[in-house]
Amino acid sequence: MSEACQIARKQDLPPPGGYKPIPYLRLPAKQYFSGYSVFGIYIGVTAVAAYLYNITAKRIQKNEIEMRSAKMAIYPMLLAERDREYLKQLRRNRDAEAELMRDVPGWEVGTYYGERVYKLVPPDTLVEPIFHEYYAHSSPTEWYRRAYHKFRC
Repeated sequence: MSEACQIARKQDLPPPGGYKPIPYLRLPAKQYFSGYSVFGIYIGVTAVAAYLYNITAKRIQKNEIEMRSAKMAIYPMLLAERDREYLKQLRRNRDAEAELMRDVPGWEVGTYYGERVYKLVPPDTLVEPIFHEYYAHSSPTEWYRRAYHKFRC
């Protein structure tokens, strides 16, 4: 055993000439553009973006004016169609009431057993019915669709 302890061991020493120096200083990033060139590129990109925005904004404004003009032009016709359909439904309601009550003696359409319902209103005045009276003689799906209509944007 004494021979095993007598073996020459090699000590871990620095290489001849020493270790290389440790880099600890901050290395700034390489600059590809100067401040002036970056500002020039920014101005160029901004000018192009402003030009494209201006063209697009003008086109959008032109389309909005066109759509608004079309809506204003068609609006009176839509109101007339709505009123026409309203009067047609009132006529259908009156005809359905006449058909339904034809076997009842003394019944006149638009009256309650011959008596006017609204006595203070002139006879030729249109009395608009309430919602349920308006849809009284139509299908339940029409009433439900109208009563629970959801406007979508």
